[in-house]
Amino acid sequence: MRTLKEVKCGENVRVTKIEGNGAVRRRIMDMGITKGCDIFVRKVAPLGDPIQVTVRNYELSLRKMDAEMIIVE
Repeated sequence: MRTLKEVKCGENVRVTKIEGNGAVRRRIMDMGITKGCDIFVRKVAPLGDPIQVTVRNYELSLRKMDAEMIIVE
């Protein structure tokens, strides 16, 4: 299993699990990232933070800390 943080630029992945609990998990899910959705990694900043992704046909920027909680395949 790998996290969204480990995905290279230009890859398509599918979410298998969202770790964490409480408000952080809810915030990630409110952004449209749920189990089974597809994510395309568009850009990664030079130092790895933030990560720009396309999810559900819109652009989203995530912090590394949040990307580590998203398990993908």
